Parts: sequence; C-alpha cells; structure tokens
Amino acid sequence: MEGCDGDGRAVLLRTEKTAVAAAAVAVVRRFQVKRAPKRMKATLSRRWQRLLLQRVLDASDCITTSEAVVQLCAAIGCGVLPRATPRWWMRRRPGGTWEDLRACDDATDDYFREKLRMSRRVFMEIIEACAAYLQQQVTFYREPPQPEQIVAYVLYRWATGESYDNNTSSFGMGRAFGVRVVRDVTSAMLRVYGGKISWPTGVRKHAVLRAFLNKGFPNCHGAVDCTHIYEDKPVNTPS
Repeated sequence: MEGCDGDGRAVLLRTEKTAVAAAAVAVVRRFQVKRAPKRMKATLSRRWQRLLLQRVLDASDCITTSEAVVQLCAAIGCGVLPRATPRWWMRRRPGGTWEDLRACDDATDDYFREKLRMSRRVFMEIIEACAAYLQQQVTFYREPPQPEQIVAYVLYRWATGESYDNNTSSFGMGRAFGVRVVRDVTSAMLRVYGGKISWPTGVRKHAVLRAFLNKGFPNCHGAVDCTHIYEDKPVNTPS
C-alpha cells in the first residue's frame, strides 16, 4: 500500500487492487448462474458482474475499494447476481429430522431421546469414537455428509425401523448412500465397541437366560429394541 494521497486517504497498489478483484471474482464465480434458463438473464448477469468488478479495479483509494466490494456483496445478496442453481443430476434434499437434531435449545435432549433413543451426550461420545472411520471423500460435485450426520441417520434408522426411502430424505441423503453408511457405521461401531458388544458367556449367560425365562422367553440370550428379524418356523413344530 502506498502513502496517503492529497485527500489523506491510503492508495492501493495495482497488484493489491488486482488481488482484491481476484477475490471478488472468486466470490462471483461461486454465486453466479451456471446455466441460466434464458440467454437474456445470463447476459444481464455478466454485464453486472463486469461493471461491479471494474469498479473494484478503478477505485482510487482503500475506502472506495471497500465500498465497491460491499456493493458487489449487496448485489449478490439481493439477487442481482443470483446463486448458482444445481445441475439436473444434483437432487435438492430437505434437512428434515437432521436439521431438527442440530438445533440447540431446551428441547434438544428430549428430541434426541425421542428420535435416537439416547441423550445428546451419548451421541457425541459415539461421534468422537467413530469419526475417524467415517470420513467421506470430498468431491467436486457435492460436499459429503459429516460423521455426525451419518451416525445420526443410522441410529435413527435403527431406532425407528423406517425404510430407506422414507428416512434418507429426512437426513438430506440418497437411498444408495444410506444403505452404504449403515454398513460403514456398523463396521465402525464393532471396531470401536467390540469389547462392549459381545455374546454373553459363563455366569453372565446363565443370568441373562434366567431373566428372559422369567419373562416368558426361554432360551433367549438378548434383545435389540425396534429390530425385527424374520425367523422361519421349522416344519412340524408348535408355534
């Protein structure tokens, strides 16, 4: 930055103005229309873009440059340079249950218990333990879901037993991705909590068997809440 000019304002060097303009271009490219539905709309957008960026380059001092950048941001905010629309193969997905889980208020813990059958504290402990095994690769097309969103979806599916078609849309993901992350989270939890998820043996096994026998379920070693596994009844056996 050069010294002050006659009015006492600091003046940017040409290279500094270029850097500011480059940053402004990056912002505009991020939000401009990629494929406008009408040619006139695209042309108008480009004209406004050139005009606003030229004002950044032609600014005589720091204050004028700042005003030009603010005007550019205001143009984006009010829709003169509309945000980029997703391409046809990038389906818009609502937030749904996931957005409700992210809200932090007095009802958050109750909502976690209702939807995931656990407190938010336990949920965050699971995230911390399994996050290293659930990192998704960042691609050019879409920002991947974070580990907390993936774990929340899988726990929600286990807790409710809903179909993939119904519950994936509530977490902003597709059906195929939902099927895959259920396997990923299952594998991660088995690796992290392998010592806690085990078949009862010895004295523990007899205690569990007796507890279920007293409730009318003989030879039962355990139960998983809200999970239904079909078992075909052998031929010629009583129900």
